[in-house]
Amino acid sequence: MKGAKGLFNYLLIDNWKGDTGRLITVKNLQKTYKIIKPAEGRFATFKSLVRPQYEERRAVDGISFTINDGEIVGYIGQNGAGKSTTIKMLSGILVPTAGEVKVNGLTPHKDRREHLQNIGVVFGQKTSLWWDVPVIDSLNILKQMYQVEEGRFRKNLEMFTELLDLGPFLNQPVRQLSLGQRVRADLAAALMHDPKTLFLDEPTIGVDVVAKERLREFITEINKERGVSVLLTTHDVIDMEKLVDRVMVINAGHLIYDGDINGLRERYGTQRRMELRFEGDLPVVSLPEVTTEILEDGRLAVVFDQHKYMADEVIFHLRRSGSPIRDILIRDADIEQIVRDIYQEGKSEEEMKIF
Repeated sequence: MKGAKGLFNYLLIDNWKGDTGRLITVKNLQKTYKIIKPAEGRFATFKSLVRPQYEERRAVDGISFTINDGEIVGYIGQNGAGKSTTIKMLSGILVPTAGEVKVNGLTPHKDRREHLQNIGVVFGQKTSLWWDVPVIDSLNILKQMYQVEEGRFRKNLEMFTELLDLGPFLNQPVRQLSLGQRVRADLAAALMHDPKTLFLDEPTIGVDVVAKERLREFITEINKERGVSVLLTTHDVIDMEKLVDRVMVINAGHLIYDGDINGLRERYGTQRRMELRFEGDLPVVSLPEVTTEILEDGRLAVVFDQHKYMADEVIFHLRRSGSPIRDILIRDADIEQIVRDIYQEGKSEEEMKIF
């Protein structure tokens, strides 16, 4: 418990009162790391030890955005894109190389004590709880650290126990919990002091389907009932579709999209899929850049770029084949495929810097 005592002394803070304004404001934020450049030739390892050569890599490269009270924002990107680095700068763990960041009117790495009173953070692969003590003991320690009043603590504990189903494992040591149980306990711990802002870094990764759904319901409820703003990094497309109002996409340290999911589909999901059943023979499609596939049930799938063709144009072309159309199903671009395409194809420097 020595570690807990030291953390208590570090985080002990008075109640902070201040003007929130916009919840989060980020301007030209950068984070650059210096890494050792591998030496070449004979005695390469010795050279690296005696006279290392460094090169700079920008994990986050001049991003800007604002988040207002009550928003749930999804922050997505492939591994190494800069998501976790951004979260760590917003939470005050990392100091930016350049740029400005304000959360609740505070600079996270400078006003760390005041800042921590107003945020909650959950890293899906790391716990903020004490490994060898029961969950309830960890929550009581956090109560003392954040100076949470007894009545408020009991009210929060009751609410979180019900919404997150903590009861079966409140008295178990954290090391005995499943991943899903541990993440639920971490969420309760992050919100016990009623923060205004919640940073979630891959909270559902590796969690089973039932636990994921409970976590999503809890995040939605806490946002609706308490107005907690949430910045969520995730690889789970269902998280995005069920939780977020707005999506930001980061690629190689650049923010390449900031808007709603429909806008993401409109900008990147240009491919539409039409599945048709004909009364007679399947037609031969001769439209440029339109692809077809015969499905197992005899239907014809036609894929086209909605920026080049209207659906009516494709249907008119197919009707000219002479075979009457019995049924049509048009599918918009799948969000999972859109995100996968963004990751795999990448974007030019010019496009990256648009935002």
